[in-house]
Formats: sequence, C-alpha cells, structure tokens
Amino acid sequence: MANILIIDDDKVLVDLMIKILSYENHNIKTALKLTDGVELARSGEFDVVFLDVCMPDGNGIDKITAIRQTPSRPEVVVITASANIDGAETAITNGAYDYIEKPASVRELIASLEQILQYRKETRASSQPQGINRDRIIGRSARITGCINLMKKSASSGANTLIIGETGTGKELFARGIHENSPFAENSFVVVDCASLPENLVESMLFGHVKGAFTGAERNQEGLVAQADQGTLFLDEVGELPLEIQKKFLRVLEDHTVRRVGCSKTVKSRFKLIAATHRNLEEMVREGNFRSDLLFRLQSLTITVPPLRDRLEDLPELIAHTVTQLCKDCGMETKKISEDFYDALYTYEWPGNVRELVNVINGAIAIAGPVNTLYPQHLPVQMRIKVIRNTVRQSDPAADPDEAVENLPPLKTFREMNDKRYLEQLIGITAGDVGRASRISGLSKSRLYELLSKHGIGA
Repeated sequence: MANILIIDDDKVLVDLMIKILSYENHNIKTALKLTDGVELARSGEFDVVFLDVCMPDGNGIDKITAIRQTPSRPEVVVITASANIDGAETAITNGAYDYIEKPASVRELIASLEQILQYRKETRASSQPQGINRDRIIGRSARITGCINLMKKSASSGANTLIIGETGTGKELFARGIHENSPFAENSFVVVDCASLPENLVESMLFGHVKGAFTGAERNQEGLVAQADQGTLFLDEVGELPLEIQKKFLRVLEDHTVRRVGCSKTVKSRFKLIAATHRNLEEMVREGNFRSDLLFRLQSLTITVPPLRDRLEDLPELIAHTVTQLCKDCGMETKKISEDFYDALYTYEWPGNVRELVNVINGAIAIAGPVNTLYPQHLPVQMRIKVIRNTVRQSDPAADPDEAVENLPPLKTFREMNDKRYLEQLIGITAGDVGRASRISGLSKSRLYELLSKHGIGA
C-alpha cells in the first residue's frame, strides 16, 4: 500500500485514476491546482506524485524539483497530453522518475507505479546509514545532491566514471570525492591533464619508456598509468587525447596491462578510472575525433555537473563558505557580507562558474582590505556593469542596455524586486523549511519571517 498524490486539473482522469489505484488499496489525495498540489506534497507523506504539465496556474515541470525536495522525497511521474522530446528531457533532468503520454492505459499506469514502489523498497533497504565525505563540494540543491549521490555510487563500485560539465564547475572536486570515498582512498590519485600533454611525449608520459627508447630518454621512466596501480587514474579533459593514443589506452582498459615505449614486456596496472570533459564526446564521435568504443568504456556511470547559473539556490552557501575559507587562508577575521553584495552576485550570469566565483570573491577581499564588510563596490567594475546590463535586460528584454540604463528603477525598488525573487526561490527550494532557509540565506529566522511577510510569500 502506498501514499499517492495526483496533481491534475482533468477531473475525469483524476476520478478514473482514483478508481484504478483505490482498487489496489493505495491511499490517494488529489489537487486540481498546481499550488495546492505542492502544498499537499510539503505537508504530507507521499511515495509517488502523478503530475500534469499544463495546469491552470503553471507548468508542472517547473515544480518537479520542489516536490522532490519535500520531506517524503516522493518519486514524480509526469503525465501529459502534450508530450514532446524536449519536455521529456527537461522532466527527467529535473528529477522525474517517468514521463507518460495521455491517454495512458490502466496497464501503463499500474506498471509504472509498481516499478517505482519496488525501486523505493530496494533503495531504502540498501541505503547506507553512513554519510559521504563531501567537504569541498558545497550546495544542497536537487541537481548537486543528485551528483553527490552518483559520486557515492561510483565510489562504492568499480564502474568507470565520466564527469561532464562546463569549465569551472568543479569536475575535479567530484573526481577527488569519488577517490576519497572509495576503497582506493589510501593509494595514489593520479591526474592526467590531457589538454597539456606535449604531442610528441603523450605516449611516453602515459605509458612510460625505457632508456634509449628515443632521443633524450636517458633513463627508465614509469608512466602515469602505471603510477595509478591500485589507486585512481583521473583523465582530465579526456576529449583532448589524440586518436592513436585513444586506441592504445583502450587496450590498457581491456587487459589492465601497460607496455612502455621501447619495451616488449608489459606490466599490470589495475586502477579506478575517472574521466572528465567539457566537450560533447558523442558529437566528437560523429565527427570522427573520438573513438566510440572508448566512449562506451568511459561512461559506465556518468555524472553531469550543473553550471552555477542552474543552481543559484546554492549561491548564498557558496559565497559564505568561500569568504570564510579565503579569509582563514589569509589569516584574517572572516568578513561580513552585505545584502547588496549577495544581490550583485545573484544577478550575475557566472560564465566561469564556481571557479570564477572564487576568484571574484578573492579579489573583493583583497580590495576591501581592512574594511570588515564586503560591498558591491569591492567587485570588479566590469562585473558591476554586467550586473546592471543583466538587470535591465530582465526588466525590458527589448530595450537596448545602453539606453535603458537611464530608465533604471531607484536602487531601493531594484533591491526589493531582487529580494522577492530570491526569497521565492529560497522558499521553493527549501520546500518551506524556514530553519534551512535561514541557514542558507544567513538571515535570522525573525528577519526571514519579516521579509517573507513584507513580500507576501508564504512559508
């Protein structure tokens, strides 16, 4: 018996689903509006939520994350009469378990439900009570939590792992996290920066060489692959490996042996393999620049690290952690952070992701000097200009940024607009948990309640 929530404005379908699922002795609640459904999910204990897309008060897909983050962490099945590939991709990316097109058959609904309930049963039974070492990975958003869960699965298995993400998102942090939580944690973590390997020495650096193998080889040299024996080999920017080396590395993966340049003998090397890239390897395969057989071997398990702009709910925690850590490294007292400083960083697009955030904050601390609080004036001028341009573009997409600057709202109005936008996202992400929202935002509970009341936001 399961607790099920149906969020759909189609009364006929809802009544039909109630009859079907009641016959299976499940407990069922329904909501004909999206907002009502999300509130029910927050206040109740549900195993499964059947969620329509086109609701009178919004798009169901936009609320998948909020529903998944409610206390019972229900699985979400999207049911829609307007199914399309992009919608299905977005739903699955946001955490949906299944995506079903209306009109769905009774058999299809029951089959999906039974599969989900079996999945939840086995997942709970096999869940480990101990946590995972993730000290350097900051954030609690649904997408970053999903990455951490996959990191844990990779660490506890022998699966080759491919980490995908834009430059600066923290791919190496996840690679190190896998290593540090794996049985190989006490052994070597060998990093191979494929993008910086000298073209004429790639094979030698990876596989090693013997004395006299080529001009300049004055002694025997162990390669990076052999150094990773019984540890972890991390191929950073694996898309930059030359095709000929890809072929030879594939053989290493197949028989776990390495042959040094200029040597006829092979040596064993068993290691945990992690690769990372910011490039589209599938596209490279189609273009003939990456071997499909190697790609298949690399991606037994894939972790897609989101860009910072797609997990802005993590930004307050990232900012606070970074300021604390950088001040500690400099041997100074931790600086306070003004609300204006948070606002400015929240409005920026972050093309360089977390790496850029760290550099910006580092520069702000240096510019602030003896000043105890960080203000927007401590940010780079070009960044402050971009923040204003982005704000103008959001308020009037058709306006020319240079002309629109003259029509900027008063600073107080602008801040209130951003405060409301931030608070709405904060409450949505924390599923109304004021304690957690207070910790993330750095505001006291009383101040948070005051702001929520001021902007008419329920918690």
